[in-house]
Amino acid sequence: MGVDKFYRYDGRVQTLNCDLRRYVFQDFNTLQSQQVYAGTNEGFNEVWWFYPSANSNTTDRYVVYNYLENVWHYGTMGRSAWLDSGLLPLPIATTYNNYIVNHEDGVDDNETGTAVAINAYISSSEFDIDDGHNFGYVWRVLPDLTFSGSSAAPNGSQPQVTLTLYPMQNSGSGVGNAETKAVTLSTAYNITEEYTGQVYTRVRGRQLIFEIESNQLGTTWQLGAPRIDIRKDGRR
Repeated sequence: MGVDKFYRYDGRVQTLNCDLRRYVFQDFNTLQSQQVYAGTNEGFNEVWWFYPSANSNTTDRYVVYNYLENVWHYGTMGRSAWLDSGLLPLPIATTYNNYIVNHEDGVDDNETGTAVAINAYISSSEFDIDDGHNFGYVWRVLPDLTFSGSSAAPNGSQPQVTLTLYPMQNSGSGVGNAETKAVTLSTAYNITEEYTGQVYTRVRGRQLIFEIESNQLGTTWQLGAPRIDIRKDGRR
């Protein structure tokens, strides 16, 4: 991690392409840059950088690079030190509240000893059909998820994620009325899972954003390749 770029070394120093470069370096406290540090998460083929955001004097953000899949992601989390697994079975880190915490252990946030649901989400960039010449109308989504590793919440409810489609009338315009639907696990077997098989929607836009999120205790999920039924719906 440099002044305004990421780098890799394979016999020579080269710039590392980063989809999140602007997000990271436009919200970065350069006066506290000496606090930046990196660590590995070998079990998931990742390199983590912890850094202070513009309004923080301590490390409160992270950005992660998966070097096998060439994928980046980011988040908010304060960690003062990091040690990868090796001598220990799990990565460990220290917090500014004087806790030593295990990472990659369980599906909830137990940093303070009380389980708190993790607000997890993944969001696409804007997508369109016919290079945006036509509006698209989404009438159905076929989810592709696994809830493997989840457990029922304390209130007895089954693991669930929320699927949201955000329409945009034009590039650069704000999102219109979003439509949100729930996808819920119904039955889990050793090999297969049953969950909401199809979600009916009525969303129209020149561009669309697809997002899946969860904020429920005991819930973990992986997203596969969901299918979206979309058709042309005019140019205005």
